Amino acid sequence: MNKRTVLITGGAKGIGGALAQLLAEAGHNVAVTYRNNHVEESLTSLGIHAFKCDISDPIQIQDTFKLVEEELGPVEILVANAGMTKDTLMLRMNQTAWDEVIQTNLTSAYHLTKCALPKMVKAHWGRIIYVSSVVAQMGIAGQSNYGASKAGLIGLARSLAREVASRKITVNVVVPGAVDTDMLKVLGEEKVSSMVGQIPLQRAADPLEIAYAIKFLASDEARYITGVVLPVDGGLAMGF
Repeated sequence: MNKRTVLITGGAKGIGGALAQLLAEAGHNVAVTYRNNHVEESLTSLGIHAFKCDISDPIQIQDTFKLVEEELGPVEILVANAGMTKDTLMLRMNQTAWDEVIQTNLTSAYHLTKCALPKMVKAHWGRIIYVSSVVAQMGIAGQSNYGASKAGLIGLARSLAREVASRKITVNVVVPGAVDTDMLKVLGEEKVSSMVGQIPLQRAADPLEIAYAIKFLASDEARYITGVVLPVDGGLAMGF
């Protein structure tokens, strides 16, 4: 695979951190964004560039792109991975809980894509990968805002894939199920246990298992794959 410039949002740990490590070890120029969690030394020691960026703020996204391009060149592989939850039942959900989750998980993908796309189009090459969630397909009580934001990524990807395919840019979605990250633990032991009990493989995924799927979609070998929604969930949402 040719050496590429990669930007991964939410790359301090979890799926984003695992992916950053894989792509850096493969020889790519990798940049990650983080908001609250500092990037571990094990990642920066691989030459990964870390940028503090609140992706709910479009100005910070634009500024981060400028810095990445100055240091590494135009972004050729964009992975919109960062996300947040503000769980509560719809009857109790206030406007802020809705707006913040939609802005962070969905609207940020629009702003990230707008920054990356012009130079991908000019180069006639690009990979855009959105990280959705099994919640978008099967639903979880108390996560209406999160599910809506992650389902929106699927609609965004499939429409965009049709727009840019002629420029050799692919747009795909990876749909993780239960993954052993801090976001899963926030659900609480009872919800996690219930979810794992529904997974045919009877365990949560390691972040690396999701990262391997994203790495493939970012590769030259995946050049004929676009508009795909790829579940990496141990069979949890089978049939949805």
